[in-house]
Amino acid sequence: MRLTVNGRVHTLDSALPLSLLELLRDRLALTGTKFVCGRGECGACTVQLDGETVYSCLTLAEACDGATVLTVEGLASGGGEPSLSPIQRAFIAKDAAQCGFCTPGQLMAAHTLLARNPHPTDDEIRSGMSGNLCRCGTYPGTYPKILAAVRAVADGEFAGSVEAGSAEAGSAEAGSVNAA
Repeated sequence: MRLTVNGRVHTLDSALPLSLLELLRDRLALTGTKFVCGRGECGACTVQLDGETVYSCLTLAEACDGATVLTVEGLASGGGEPSLSPIQRAFIAKDAAQCGFCTPGQLMAAHTLLARNPHPTDDEIRSGMSGNLCRCGTYPGTYPKILAAVRAVADGEFAGSVEAGSAEAGSAEAGSVNAA
């Protein structure tokens, strides 16, 4: 199985039935994507698969053969000295994370929303973020900050295009990992 993750091509042994989440965390050591519910209800495991957001806990790894995956780690660009993407910088500046456990999924949903719609309305932001739950229940304080972060990127407050932090913009490197 071949899979491009954050701009890097991996050849994987797909002998074991794994979820995409297990493959990312356990075989590729990309632990930014979180396991929480395991049922596709919370969104903490959200990644992009061929440009679409998916819950990686519900996605079979073997079904991703030939696909391109972007994780929260891939939002930051650069080799040894990563540069945060506009949405990552906005989340920090607007204090949009509380405990931080849901933040990777929130970032991936916001990144995908802005890639599709660079100037969303508040209703479109709410809809785009609706698949991600805050497990510590701080919605009254956090959700307005997430809205502010997405608005700030849409309004150009954080220089750089929405895709600037995407590893898809970088060059693909060949890699081989044994998923067995």
